Amino acid sequence: METRMGVGELGAAGTKDFVDSFGRRITYVRLSVTDRCDLRCRYCMAERMQFLPKREILTLEEMASLADILIARGVRKIRLTGGEPLVRKGVMELVRALGQRLGSGLDQLVLTTNGTRLERFADELSDAGIRRINVSLDSRRPERFGHITRGGDLNQVLRGIDAALTAGLAVKINMVALAGVNEDEIEEMLRWCAAMAIDLTLIETMPLGEVEEDRTDHYLPLDLVKRRLEKCFTLVPSTKRTGGPARYFEVTELQSCLGLITPLTNNFCEGCNRIRIAATGTVFGCLGHDQKVELRDALRSGGPQEVNGLLDRLLAGKPRRHDFRIGGAPAVARHMSVTGG
Repeated sequence: METRMGVGELGAAGTKDFVDSFGRRITYVRLSVTDRCDLRCRYCMAERMQFLPKREILTLEEMASLADILIARGVRKIRLTGGEPLVRKGVMELVRALGQRLGSGLDQLVLTTNGTRLERFADELSDAGIRRINVSLDSRRPERFGHITRGGDLNQVLRGIDAALTAGLAVKINMVALAGVNEDEIEEMLRWCAAMAIDLTLIETMPLGEVEEDRTDHYLPLDLVKRRLEKCFTLVPSTKRTGGPARYFEVTELQSCLGLITPLTNNFCEGCNRIRIAATGTVFGCLGHDQKVELRDALRSGGPQEVNGLLDRLLAGKPRRHDFRIGGAPAVARHMSVTGG
């Protein structure tokens, strides 16, 4: 990854505050490096997905250059996502390049993964400067995991988690809570995470993209889950913040931490500090809206000034909140994998 636009070079073009029309400062970017994934989770993807051709995807060098523009505007945290980011050929070149920005404007470089390739990449991720990862894991029962992911190998993911912990990475488990699917093992997952000294975050299913199953059938409100857990545990509201939408609770009996992401039962948009960038260079102001700007052509022919102008336009129109509702058509047609979950 030799090609790089220096942060100092971009400073003059990127000095305007990165603040939306509601006064929310954008310091966090979720950057999807690919729309592809080696799993097909039922709530996230259709079984037969049409993935983007390579020519429409930003190169790794273009992603690094875009990161420099964002850092110059005040972005302090970048999360690499997918699809599954570790299936992108050469992705470690990008991780290492962004790792070099840590301490030079960038405070955090983190990763969300399904864990299937962690066994291979954990040491390299740590060496590149990543300190925290999120692993999506919705069940620890092999047959159920295979059903949810349409054929995934649970043991492969568990080996990956072990490798990440051995490499010194802090691991957080993201579990989508699904009625009639995995709600009977939420307490079990919480206990396992506590025993492993890793945190658990529960997530309500989000209506993004057409999938074969009716999400209404599996929607599980997390206020109900919280009440169930409180029959077994003392949940104390925590001041912990990670820059994302989760509310955290200390689980007294387990000496662990539980996060809840509740886009439907407790809208979290008021404090939104992030934008999402698809692998094509399309930037979305909100996960639940199609408000967007296209940066690919500007990156390839226009330079930082044109990119910053488009980012200004995005922030001026960034919605106040999402419009997620369970039942009926999805809030937006694009699948979660397009904008990085």
